[in-house]
Amino acid sequence: MKVAIIFNKDLSGVINKFGMQNKEKYNPKTVRRIADALEQGGHNVRIIDGNMQVIESLHEFMPRVIEGERMGMVFNMAYGIQGESRYTHVPAMLEMLGIPYVGSNPEGHALALDKVITKIIMQKHGISTPDFWVFSSAEEDMSNVNYPVIVKPKMEAVSYGLKIVDNEMDLRDAVKFIRGEFQQQALVEQFIRGREFCVGLLGNDNLEAFPVLEIDLEGNPDGIQTAGDKLKLPRNKICPANISPELADEMVKLSKKAFRVLGLRDFSRVDIRVDENQKVYLLEINSMASLGLSGAYVNAAQVAGYDYVRLVNKMLDVAAVRYFSESYLPQQTDELKKPAKKSPLSVRIRGFMRSRQERAEKLLKQMVNMNTYVRNVEGVNALGNLVMQNLSPLGFTQQIIPQVEVGNILLFSNTADNRYDVLLLGHLDNSIPFKRHKNYRETEQRLYGTGIWGNKGGLMVTILALQALRFARLLRKLKVSILLTSDNSLQGQFAQEHVELIANRAKVVIGLKGGGIDATVVTSRSGAAFYTCQMHLEKTDKAEHVSKAVASFLKLLTSWAELTDEPHGLVVSPREVEIKSSIADLFAQGEASISVRSNDLKQAEETEKKLVQTSKKLNRGMLRIQVEGGIRRPPMLRSEGVENLWNKVRDVASRLDIRIIEEHRWSSADISFVNNNKPMIDGMGPIGVDQTGKDEYILRHSLLERATLLAMLLYHLGSEMK
Repeated sequence: MKVAIIFNKDLSGVINKFGMQNKEKYNPKTVRRIADALEQGGHNVRIIDGNMQVIESLHEFMPRVIEGERMGMVFNMAYGIQGESRYTHVPAMLEMLGIPYVGSNPEGHALALDKVITKIIMQKHGISTPDFWVFSSAEEDMSNVNYPVIVKPKMEAVSYGLKIVDNEMDLRDAVKFIRGEFQQQALVEQFIRGREFCVGLLGNDNLEAFPVLEIDLEGNPDGIQTAGDKLKLPRNKICPANISPELADEMVKLSKKAFRVLGLRDFSRVDIRVDENQKVYLLEINSMASLGLSGAYVNAAQVAGYDYVRLVNKMLDVAAVRYFSESYLPQQTDELKKPAKKSPLSVRIRGFMRSRQERAEKLLKQMVNMNTYVRNVEGVNALGNLVMQNLSPLGFTQQIIPQVEVGNILLFSNTADNRYDVLLLGHLDNSIPFKRHKNYRETEQRLYGTGIWGNKGGLMVTILALQALRFARLLRKLKVSILLTSDNSLQGQFAQEHVELIANRAKVVIGLKGGGIDATVVTSRSGAAFYTCQMHLEKTDKAEHVSKAVASFLKLLTSWAELTDEPHGLVVSPREVEIKSSIADLFAQGEASISVRSNDLKQAEETEKKLVQTSKKLNRGMLRIQVEGGIRRPPMLRSEGVENLWNKVRDVASRLDIRIIEEHRWSSADISFVNNNKPMIDGMGPIGVDQTGKDEYILRHSLLERATLLAMLLYHLGSEMK
């Protein structure tokens, strides 16, 4: 299942700062620990910052259920950024978007977060809770308060602002502080001298209570635990608490009742005081119990038999059952009950990828900021050297195939054998000259820059995948070669023979071009042919010849465009048309580039004959037409070998819960030079787009996702080839 963990990292990610700012957020280490646990459960996990870009992030990551994909879920850890009832903000948005999530709904969070409403509801249902008063200012009448009391903000968690007072002057100071610091009413609650306990709850219909946990107040009946205590020096916890079974049962019974009457879901922690006469008082219920290792909830869960991995996956499971029924639970869940000596490979790979994300993006930035225009030999070779620097530590050696007009073609290999299990095929150059080069930039969801989708993202995916296999000590079991050409922008005119020769030595060929924006992988490509058509007026004795020459040239281009038969895989597209003429000076000149895409080599050859034949018909004295060019790349066909490899890729992606669909791409690539009988696939680079007139970009999460997919595919291919 795809699981998006939402938590608050960038508290400035809002349009305006307005209202009470949140003081409560998760330590990123805890968030990563939860991601690790969910991946251990077999889930595809992404961590998302719960700021104003969260909807876009979810849209790009979550499954397309309307296209038949399995529903994903959100593991909500977002306390909110600012304003009132912050716990409700992300759940309310998820309700609107139609995305299921772990934890209580907005109504449940709102009731539990409002301590006054919580106490009123508990009193209404016969649940014992301390007497209380609510003050909006320090000037109100406080004559009926019975001391000692504990003062706290009405709508804050984590014990923020707690203070015990035993006289009216201190009470007024405490209320004034609450109003100024938290901008909300002060809850004044009868202080219960005695002991403090917690009950952790997990589930819904079959609500499970963990063993009662006691906060060790070291025998001080007036002791409390403040927010500072929890963050800096947490008090010891005793679990199970040293109390009678009858007292424990009463706490559990009241806690479950409070959970249900407040309409909470999935999990919570109930805070309790027991006075010196053994009377139980429920103080409050935390609808977003902390999942930090030192927290009471996690400690009690461990005593109940849940290690951290099982606890986190169980929380996801109870939410999934609430939404979808038990049939939706993944098969791996039962496996989590058994202690594993070693994490599954996919878990180790994903954990490695996440740990390398910042480093990978830094290296990708360095690649993108290099101008590798096809004629910039120095820039192309510099990128090749950078790739070598990162492959050399993995055991790869480099063979340079020198080129004069363009940068060098590079072949990397981790074996002395000239036969390979897999050939990874990419390129170093692009068609963007220096004046139009765009440097790397990033947003929360996307990475931008010249070449980032076309070739450089695929290079980064390759490096990450191979690093992950090296980390897992599996790379040496696979004979891998990497061929990087340097004239892709010139249709591989120098690289063709090398691609053909080296690909013949490999059992499988994988292209590193970017994947389509709909998470596509390329299983077929059109072939490419390019022509230049030039027109020159030769009969210049009449003005009408000028207009006839221009009309004839345009008519010729139109007739060529009308050869297009897209359903049968043929597109003829005149472009870069330039016409110069003058009636006064009696001259006419024209030039146009013609791009032909075809899915059949014979079809391309027949189209070329038609272009030549129709142009010759116009060469009758008045004007002269000259056509130059030819077929540059054959089509990549969806052969049986391609189909078999696609099925393997799809199977690996399904196990990883990574969305992919197959695509026929109308553009050509160097992989088209590979023998069509060879198992091959293209578009294994990160998901993105390079649209004319728009910035080239990749989806940020897809960099690690595609690297994970490639690493696991290489592992499975290597296992099959043994």
